[in-house]
Amino acid sequence: MTALAIDKPRGRAWWKELWIQVLIAMAAGVALGIVNPEAGARMQPLGDAFIKAIRMLIAPIIFCTVVHGIAHMADMARVGRVAVKAIVYFEIMTTIALIIGLVACSSPASA
Repeated sequence: MTALAIDKPRGRAWWKELWIQVLIAMAAGVALGIVNPEAGARMQPLGDAFIKAIRMLIAPIIFCTVVHGIAHMADMARVGRVAVKAIVYFEIMTTIALIIGLVACSSPASA
């Protein structure tokens, strides 16, 4: 081997990828619900705890990501442009979500 040769690091096994584990867990949950619905219903506290944990972690993760991104921007004019784009994007997406919610609530099928 030459001095310039770099060994390519071996990737993780496919079953150790998080998205694969999530898919396996979803399939296991569906299978449990089909095979033994009562046991699936007894597992509800685990699902509720998972959802609460996700809700608890989302805000700090987004806040830290935004602060880290702003802190590493050297050009303050660029920070302002990014902030304006983020606010406009937030407002547009919120408006679309509200419209979808209003349409879904006012449709005759939901009555």
